[in-house]
Amino acid sequence: MKIAFDAKRAFHNHRGLGNYSRDTIRLLGQFYPENEYLLYNPSQKNKIGFLPDGNFTEINPTSVVGKLLPSLWRSSGMCYSLSKEKADIYHGLSQELPFGFRKTGAKGVVTIHDAIFMRYPELYSASYRAIFIKKNQYACKVADKIIAISEQTKRDVIEFFQADERKIDVVYQGCHPAFRGEITKDTIERTRMKYQLPQHFLLNVGAIEKRKNVSLILKAMHAGNIDIPLVIIGKESEYKKELVQMIDKLHLNNKVIFIHNAISPDLPAIYRIADLFIYPSFFEGFGIPILEALYSSTPVITSTGSCFEETGGPGSRYINPNDAEQLANTISEIISSESAKQDMIHQGLTFAEKFKPDQIAQSLYDVYKSTLCL
Repeated sequence: MKIAFDAKRAFHNHRGLGNYSRDTIRLLGQFYPENEYLLYNPSQKNKIGFLPDGNFTEINPTSVVGKLLPSLWRSSGMCYSLSKEKADIYHGLSQELPFGFRKTGAKGVVTIHDAIFMRYPELYSASYRAIFIKKNQYACKVADKIIAISEQTKRDVIEFFQADERKIDVVYQGCHPAFRGEITKDTIERTRMKYQLPQHFLLNVGAIEKRKNVSLILKAMHAGNIDIPLVIIGKESEYKKELVQMIDKLHLNNKVIFIHNAISPDLPAIYRIADLFIYPSFFEGFGIPILEALYSSTPVITSTGSCFEETGGPGSRYINPNDAEQLANTISEIISSESAKQDMIHQGLTFAEKFKPDQIAQSLYDVYKSTLCL
């Protein structure tokens, strides 16, 4: 089988969509090496050094127009190459398929991650929403199969993009295998010293933005007089200024540590030594940091609703993302009971087995095979 991917995010995005793209490509190459994989990358500028071992070919624009206008090439110009390459499957990994795709002769699969820009329009510009509503609706219309990364996303795809439910398959995400591996005591201590981490701390990892609701953790620490410091890992943003003001107002200046320079290889060790992972986001498509924490044997508190129970499983604790007192009580209950922590860890590790790499690769490949039969 010849499978083509929209690999822009794989080569140019360090966050969720990039991780999903790289993991999908890597897993399929690992478990199904007999296939030919084409990675469509619109630009060589600022490229992540990503190209797994195996039968992979990176395809870039060759025309002058394509090189000058890589976004245009990705949104429609690549269709000529897809026709020429005679790809069996084209997989849009980030909610898009190129316009004119139907003329390429390939079967189309698109992954939809979320519809957050529909649920929280105030967080996005009108122009952004207009563009992506059009792209998502088009992709769902012309795709032969739609992959939703959770049951929540499946419901959103039907509601917001009028997708045909019969075309939708739910295929969960995984996380990087480094979170499943053993970590030596020396690595843990080097990581602790590198980032000057305290012996005990609460952890939050993700984009520092309003939707992630880190402010609730600050309010809970104040309300519950919680002494364990909070470590927040994420790229610096404008929203951090609001958090800093709240930290000062609540007199938490010595209890909150921001880390903006953490590199991916260090994250497994940081998760592993945290006492508790707290993720009170209002809404996600899947919530990979939750899964990373489960694999790291770190107890999880996250929000009710959205996809969180799909990702966190029965061993995690769930709180109202607007209730600081409930979060404070839940934090205090867990950190004061070693037996509760160990029970959460055990259940979390057991539940995380459903996201094993071989199972995800099998599910993806089953979607491709069923698409070819349409």
